[in-house]
Amino acid sequence: MAKKTSVPGAKSALENFKMQAANEVGVNLKQGYNGDITAREAGSVGGQMVKKMVESYENSIKTNG
Repeated sequence: MAKKTSVPGAKSALENFKMQAANEVGVNLKQGYNGDITAREAGSVGGQMVKKMVESYENSIKTNG
């Protein structure tokens, strides 16, 4: 089953976000297949993405609330 984004055009933004998060934690990702990275590296990228999403949400609450 292929991953689908629910918002048109979001796929490229998510890809850019992932690359930025990977760069911040020092993981060298390339476009396309990245099956050669370790589970620890993949987890670091995912964790950084979640951290940034939570920070963004908290900032939006402060600004709008």
